[in-house]
Amino acid sequence: MKRDSIPSLSKIGQVNLSQYELYLCDLIDVSPSTIRNYLSDLRQFIAWDEQTSSAGQETPRSFVPNTIATPTITGYRAYLQNSLKLKPASVNRYLITLKCYFTWVVKIGLIGNNPAAAVKLIPRVDSPPRHLSNIEESGLVAAVTNSGHIRDRTIIVLMLHTGLRAAEICTLRPEQVHLGKRSGILTVFGKRNKYREVPLNATARAVLIEYNKTQTVHANYLFSSEKTGEALTERGLGYLVKKYAHLASISDVSPHDLRHRFGYRMAQVVPIHRLAQIMGHDSLDTTMIYIRGTQGDLQREVEKIAWE
Repeated sequence: MKRDSIPSLSKIGQVNLSQYELYLCDLIDVSPSTIRNYLSDLRQFIAWDEQTSSAGQETPRSFVPNTIATPTITGYRAYLQNSLKLKPASVNRYLITLKCYFTWVVKIGLIGNNPAAAVKLIPRVDSPPRHLSNIEESGLVAAVTNSGHIRDRTIIVLMLHTGLRAAEICTLRPEQVHLGKRSGILTVFGKRNKYREVPLNATARAVLIEYNKTQTVHANYLFSSEKTGEALTERGLGYLVKKYAHLASISDVSPHDLRHRFGYRMAQVVPIHRLAQIMGHDSLDTTMIYIRGTQGDLQREVEKIAWE
């Protein structure tokens, strides 16, 4: 069955869909857009079931919840994957819709068991984070150095050399910066207000010392918005990074990519448990992304055994 935007249903199929719509509309914690998505996904399934179950039958069959078994739903999952070529996230959205629908059908007593309960979602394979190259990092720093002012350069350099999250940079206060002659740290309150100390290398210390010399009035935040005087917003930070990335002719760069750049570089020289401490990760599994080889890394490794 080719997926239609609004496929037609049998009268009985439409009745079943309408009954679920009435139920969803009575829920106060479900938004109109969520309701539309649920109904659209369910309509697609009902139309698929009616068409596939009617194949070879003289009389078209209508969708009835108590005729749906687990193999029917796994067959639909295969259809979404293999025929429609949907991505795992899209397939899982359809499956979650069906799980919710059949949970409700069980609740109102139309069927005894949920046929969707045993159907597994498609495992998500996380793509490795964006990996800035040495040339891209140099270009970004050159762009902000040549075209930006000291605040912007300090932000870019600090993110590249500390791996702070966007929210941590935006809410950083002057009293969280501790600079010595040969060392320095940032005292950071990260996710769930978890405290950690991030060491500052010579490059980070130098740019902070230069930046502090330009600050004549004590501010609540280390990097204030030029418009409001309050903390720089994450949206403003994103705009700042994209601005200089554009000047450096680098595409698809976000503040989080600068954090990843730091993580990748540090993973080459420090044990994974120490990197997790610096990055503020609760689990080493999160930090493991920085020791996974990029496609370029893997290509270089296999080239080592190429025949001449």
